[in-house]
Amino acid sequence: MSKKREGRAIVLGGSMAGLFSARALSETFANVTVVDRDELTGPHELRRGLPQGHHLHGLLARGQQITEEYFPGITEQMRAAGAQTGDVADDVRWIINGKRLAKVDSGLIALTSSRPFLERHVRDRVLALPEVSFLERATVQSLTTTPDRREVNGVVVRRADGTEETLHADLVVDATGRGSRTSVWLEEFGYETVQEEKHKIGLGYTTRYYRVPDEAFEGNISINTVASAGVPRGAICQKIDGDRAIVTAYGILGDHPPTDPEGFIGFIKSLAAPDIHEVLTVSEPIDDPIAYKFPTNLRRHYQRMTDFPAGLLVIGDAVCSFNPSYAQGMTVSALGSLVLRRHLADTHRPDPLRYFEDLARDAVDGCWEMAVGADLSFPEVEGERTPEVQQAHAFIAQVQEAATRDAAVARAYSRVIGLVDSPAVLHDAPIEAAIAGAQR
Repeated sequence: MSKKREGRAIVLGGSMAGLFSARALSETFANVTVVDRDELTGPHELRRGLPQGHHLHGLLARGQQITEEYFPGITEQMRAAGAQTGDVADDVRWIINGKRLAKVDSGLIALTSSRPFLERHVRDRVLALPEVSFLERATVQSLTTTPDRREVNGVVVRRADGTEETLHADLVVDATGRGSRTSVWLEEFGYETVQEEKHKIGLGYTTRYYRVPDEAFEGNISINTVASAGVPRGAICQKIDGDRAIVTAYGILGDHPPTDPEGFIGFIKSLAAPDIHEVLTVSEPIDDPIAYKFPTNLRRHYQRMTDFPAGLLVIGDAVCSFNPSYAQGMTVSALGSLVLRRHLADTHRPDPLRYFEDLARDAVDGCWEMAVGADLSFPEVEGERTPEVQQAHAFIAQVQEAATRDAAVARAYSRVIGLVDSPAVLHDAPIEAAIAGAQR
C-alpha cells in the first residue's frame, strides 16, 4: 500500500458482509471497528443474529476466490481443520431435472463447511489485522450526522450494561443484513424513500445432520438435487467439518419439508432423483430436523436515489437478499466488498451515489436477474413472464440438458452459476454449437 492509513471506519454487523467489508476497509483506515449485538469471539456456536446459521450455506466459487485473495492460505487452513474441498463440477454431483450433469474439471474450488466454521475462520483472519477491532454485544441505536444531515459522522451504540456511547467515524458501512434500518433513518433525515422490490417465493427449508459413510458419497463431497419446474423440491447433502454431513431440503410456496424424521425422509424420497435418499438409508442422524422460512426476495434500490448523505454506505443483504437455495448471498457480499475496496482506493469517503451504481452493476444486478428469473421458472410463483424471460427459461433448459451430455457445456455452466463467468459465455459460438448438437 502506497497511501497512508488514517481515520476511522465503523462496520455495522459482524456477518460475512461485515467481515469482508472490514477487510477492504483495513487497507485504507487506521482504525476499523466492527459493531455487532452478538458475542462473536466467545464460544464458537450459532450466533443469535444468524437464525439460519444452523442450515446449509454455500460459498460459490467466486466467493472462494475472493476469500483466498483477501486471506491467502485460508482455503488450505480450513481444509486441514475439517472442511471439504474439491472441483465444483467434478467432485460435486449436480442433478437437475432428475439428470446428472457431466463430470468435468472446471478449474474451480468447491469449499464445503458449516456456516459457523466458515465464519469463524474468516473472522479470526479479520481480527488478526492490526487495524481491526470488534465491539461485541452492542446494539446500534442511531446514526449521528452534521446539523444539516448532509454527512453521517458516527453511530450511537448501547452496550450490554445499558450504557450508551457515541462512536465517531469518517465512514460508516451498514452490513446489518435484511433487517437494516438505513432506509428508515434516511427518511427521518429528510431523504427520499428507498425503492424496494419484493418477489414472493414462500421458501421453506429443513436441515438435519448425519454421520455418513465415506463410500456412500461415491467420491463426491456434495450431492445437489436441484428443484425444477417439474419437481419443485430440492435438497443438498454435503460433507462438512466435524466428520459430519449436512442435509438441507427445501420447497416453495408452502410446500415445505416436514420437521418430523419420517416426514423429512419422505420429502427427500419424493425428489426428482433417489441419490440423497439412498445415502441417508445407510447414514446415522445426529440431531432432529430444524426448519427455517424465507418468504420473499428483497432488493433495496439505493442506486436509484438522487441524494444520499456522505459518510454512509450499505452492503450485503442490507441491499439485496436472495432466494437462499441459489447460495448467492455470501458471494455477492464478497463481490460488493471489491466494489467498496475499489472506491476506497480513491478516497476515504467514497461518493455514495457512484458507489451504489457500481455495486448494482458489478455485484447485484446479474445475480438478482438470475435468481428472480430462476424463481419465475416455477409456474406457481407470481410475476410477469415477459417474452424475454420465457426465452431465457427456454435457453437455460437447453443448457441444462446439454450439460448432462457435453463436458464443455457442463464446465461453462458451472462457471456461470459459480459467478466466475458471465452468462454471456453460454452464447459463445462453440458452446452454442454444443448446446444445439445436444438437442438433436
